Amino acid sequence: MPSLSLRINLDPDGRIGPGKIELLEQIAAFGSISAAARRMSMSYKHAWDLVEEMNKLFGKPVVSAQTGGKRGGGAQLTPVGLAVVARFRAIERAATSAAEPHMIALQAEIEAG
Repeated sequence: MPSLSLRINLDPDGRIGPGKIELLEQIAAFGSISAAARRMSMSYKHAWDLVEEMNKLFGKPVVSAQTGGKRGGGAQLTPVGLAVVARFRAIERAATSAAEPHMIALQAEIEAG
């Protein structure tokens, strides 16, 4: 069955897609940018750069990071970060639902081949 992958171009020069959203979800799940990066097989620097890119795009932090200390550091999504994930996933569900009959028809064309 075909699947749909969504990227959203935002003004002025930014975009979000499944990779950035997954990074935010992994940060939320593990409370750490470095743990999220490891889970996604990316460098900490690349993960941090993506977070900074989203912070700049939305004009507010999407992740709140605490530096290490006795109990170590950590990270969590801000209300903006949580909203970005929720809105992206809602848009993704709506787009998938709207496209489903067309994707089924495309698959039928392949199978009729």
